Amino acid sequence: MLNKDYHRLLKRQLKKTGLDISENPEFVRFFNMVNDAYKSFDNDVKHIENILEESSRELFVANQKLIKERDYTNKKLENIVDNIGGVLFETDLDGNFTFLNNAWAEYSGIPINKAVGRSFRQFLHGENIDGFKRFDELFSKEKEHIKFIFKHKKNDELMWFEVKSKLIKDSKGTSTGFIGTIIDITNLKETEIELQKASKSKDEFLSTMSHEIRTPLNAVTGLANILLMEEYLPDQLENLKALKYSGEHLLGLINDLLDFDKIKSGKLKLVEKDFSLNYFLESIKSHFSLRTEKKGLIFNVIKENDVPDNIIGDKLKLTQIIKNLLSNSLKFTENGCINLSVKNLGVNENKVKLIFKVIDTGIGISKSRQESIFESFMQENSETSIKYGGTGLGLSISKKLLNLQGSDLIVESELGKGSTFFFEITYKVSNRLSVYEPDMIKMQPDYEPIDINILVAEDNKMNVLILKRFFSKWGVTYTIAENGEEVLELFKRFHYDLILMDLQMPKVNGYQAAKIIRNSEDKNKASIPIIALTAFAQTDVKKKTEQYKMNGFMGKPFNPEKLYELLKSFSKAYNKKAI
Repeated sequence: MLNKDYHRLLKRQLKKTGLDISENPEFVRFFNMVNDAYKSFDNDVKHIENILEESSRELFVANQKLIKERDYTNKKLENIVDNIGGVLFETDLDGNFTFLNNAWAEYSGIPINKAVGRSFRQFLHGENIDGFKRFDELFSKEKEHIKFIFKHKKNDELMWFEVKSKLIKDSKGTSTGFIGTIIDITNLKETEIELQKASKSKDEFLSTMSHEIRTPLNAVTGLANILLMEEYLPDQLENLKALKYSGEHLLGLINDLLDFDKIKSGKLKLVEKDFSLNYFLESIKSHFSLRTEKKGLIFNVIKENDVPDNIIGDKLKLTQIIKNLLSNSLKFTENGCINLSVKNLGVNENKVKLIFKVIDTGIGISKSRQESIFESFMQENSETSIKYGGTGLGLSISKKLLNLQGSDLIVESELGKGSTFFFEITYKVSNRLSVYEPDMIKMQPDYEPIDINILVAEDNKMNVLILKRFFSKWGVTYTIAENGEEVLELFKRFHYDLILMDLQMPKVNGYQAAKIIRNSEDKNKASIPIIALTAFAQTDVKKKTEQYKMNGFMGKPFNPEKLYELLKSFSKAYNKKAI
């Protein structure tokens, strides 16, 4: 007989077997243990079910919370994306848009649903891309980061945008598309365009003013040089020298302003060539000895530690720096001496480090003003400018020219006890045994006649007068043309060895005339040397003359010695020697 308290599963199993366990106490004890095990198992299952139910309830609550947080985050991100100040986009590797935010429709005027799935090429025209980049250069699997600017017209309003994008890769490193931004930079671009226009206007103003000043200045310095070449009364010499110096000084002020502008715009470049340091120092000594002697000062050039002769560097800029420093010392020194010293600090790997010093016994500079004197248009004080003159650009230009060459200008001075300006600079040592120095020419050389026939294109009467006077002294055969049309007519009818071409002429300018000459059917005549002779100081004039296949460039006012050497280099006698 079965115990009523037995587990239902045990009762069912005993009933199936038909076993009567009451007759055997051992069976009773065994099945009582089985019964206890079944009941214990049921209790464990109920406990686990309770735990699972509680966990399920907690998971449900956590899941609901996560869903709410996800929806909130998504909504927040959507609001941020749709209200951000620019377009956010995503494309596949072929450039087809897969995502665009609301700013797209606002900027482009094209609904998002009509843009997604289409290629960016359908909305972006090549001529509108800043720099005219090709489409295959913009989105390429080889480029992980892309940046460019384009313009877009909406309702007749021109807008500028900057595009930045990044290549997207999956967890395996495989490229899947691009993600990026399109930002409205119209205000920034318009400001940039205005600044470019202002810079161009400034360059044009400087160029025009330079031309207008240099043209009469060419007459002043030219006539001064001619008068010094001719016979004059002894008491006229000082006046003629003063006239020449004043013209050269005015030209120096103009050049200072133009150089300052070039340095600020980053257009000034280093031109390194072989030159003789000894000739350079002799030239400086010759130039400044006369000026210091006239003022009653002693001028010394000192070389220390076996200074090398032939070096490689930018001689023109070194000349400008040293002349600025010496002119500065000469201006502010009334008694005593001025010394220019050059010392060899050592040679390493075919490079020599030199230290240049300009030492004077002038008025000196106060400690408080020693930094500010290197600023543009700055002098010791306002009285200095009134008493001694000058623009206050010399030291600023010299410092910037040295900075361009990896050096710096330093001052040591005490008020009332003179000043020392010095700089260290490294040059390459030249392997050449000697360097020809065309600048080492006598103040008034003896000119030999030049066998040359020149066509001169010049419409300024005073410039024509000066050139005629020089040419007559040099035995030069010449023809004057007052405009570009006359140049071309004379060029067709006669043979010339050289054309001196003024660039600013009526009817046909110098550039146009040069282009027509170079395109002449007669190739021999088309190859005639053309030298641009102009008072314009625009930074791209020299480059432009090269583009028009001219053979050289000479600015006005010109140096008579340099003009003479130029004509001589194209003379018949010189060309015969070359053959």
